[in-house]
Amino acid sequence: MKALLLNGSPRKGNTCAALEALKKGMKNMPELEIREVKANDISVSPCIACEVCGTNSSCVSDDDTNDIIEAVFAADIIVFATPVYWWGVTAQLKAIIDKFYCKAESLHGLKKKIGVLVIGEAEQEDPQYEIIPKQFSCICDYLGWELVFSKTYTAAAPDDLAKSEDSIREIEALWKTF
Repeated sequence: MKALLLNGSPRKGNTCAALEALKKGMKNMPELEIREVKANDISVSPCIACEVCGTNSSCVSDDDTNDIIEAVFAADIIVFATPVYWWGVTAQLKAIIDKFYCKAESLHGLKKKIGVLVIGEAEQEDPQYEIIPKQFSCICDYLGWELVFSKTYTAAAPDDLAKSEDSIREIEALWKTF
């Protein structure tokens, strides 16, 4: 079994702490191979809707897109983790998601379990914690993937989440949803 963790954060902080906690919990899953992709460490150009791919081929961009898309295909579990930037996911993570377009037809109906971790400064009543999870719910509905968890956390300083023992324990236990 393979897990792909897509880390949308451009820096080390709360999103990294969340994924470290999740990986710690995932160690309880026998024979699970985990690959983390840090969106800021790869090169993925924006989709330009050139249509060369025909939504069922490789992306023509000379970047890391095709490697990431192949990792999406290979994964049984995909976790999207992002800090909140202007009521949405980071541009780095959005660029990856947009590149799903090159294989959209082939991605339909693949058996995938999806998790979403969203960390922002605002209190939990803020609309950002509705907007982002709803976007992933729509993506999963469209592709026929199973959204097994969508968790949001409030953490302002880069180490706030790591200091929250309850949140870290909750994230560590998310492996059970897969």
